[in-house]
Amino acid sequence: MVWAPHVTVACVAECEGRFLLVEEEADGHLVYNQPAGHLEPGESLIEAVTRETREESGLSFAPTHLVGVYRWSPPESARTYLRFCFAGSTTTAEPDRPLDPEIRRVLWLTRSEVNTLLPHLRSPLVLRCIDDYLRGSRHSLELLCDVG
Repeated sequence: MVWAPHVTVACVAECEGRFLLVEEEADGHLVYNQPAGHLEPGESLIEAVTRETREESGLSFAPTHLVGVYRWSPPESARTYLRFCFAGSTTTAEPDRPLDPEIRRVLWLTRSEVNTLLPHLRSPLVLRCIDDYLRGSRHSLELLCDVG
C-alpha cells in the first residue's frame, strides 16, 4: 500500500488586526477554520486556495506569500494532511454567491478571539498558521513550481 497525504490549502487573510475564519460543520460538530480545502486534480496550489476561499467565504483572495507547509496527523485518524498556507488579501465580496453547504458563517476575529475558540478549532493548524503569519513567516510564491 502506498502512503499518500491529503494535500490541502488554507488562507490567512488579515484586515485591521482581524483574521478571516469560517464556522463550518465537520463530523457533526461546529468548528472554526481558515477558508481551506483539498487540492483538486489538475489544479495549482494558488488556484486551489483562491477557489476554496471564494467557495467558503464569498471573497476573492489574492495570495502574496506562502506562510508555511505543515504536516499533521490527527491522533484519532490514520490520515496525514499536508497543508500549504498562504497569506494575502481579500477583495470583492460576492454577497449573492452561495457558500459551500457546510459553512455556517464567515467571521473576522482577532488573535485573542481565535484563542478563546481553541477547543473548537478544526485543527491545531488554524492557530499555528495565524501565529506563524504574525511572527513574519513569509516565503515567496516563486517556491511553488508547476511542471508540465
